[in-house]
Amino acid sequence: MHVETIFRAMRVFLAVACLAAAPLAAHAQDVVDVRIVARDGKLEPTEVAVPAGKRIRIEISNEEKKAIEFESKSLKVEKVIAPGAKATVTVAPLKAGEYVFVDEFNEKNARGKLVAK
Repeated sequence: MHVETIFRAMRVFLAVACLAAAPLAAHAQDVVDVRIVARDGKLEPTEVAVPAGKRIRIEISNEEKKAIEFESKSLKVEKVIAPGAKATVTVAPLKAGEYVFVDEFNEKNARGKLVAK
């Protein structure tokens, strides 16, 4: 095999790899990451601004000594998270508005909202 043939094959491979990766990079930019922490009987932050029309990936970290149940009827998510554990939920692109979330095991004190603008 000639060196020229090898280089041509490598260029074709790299071009195909770049084209295949482009949609993945664009897709990753369409997801907004949000972090929420359960500690001292509350969810923090209590208000999170997010862009409307983008998928939202929410990482919930439970720093409590007991399990929590992260729930939002408006976001259509419900997740039980063990003490010291983390969980991630992804929600579809949101319309402008407010989306309440709670720790269902401590709904009175542990609540917050996403505000899509």
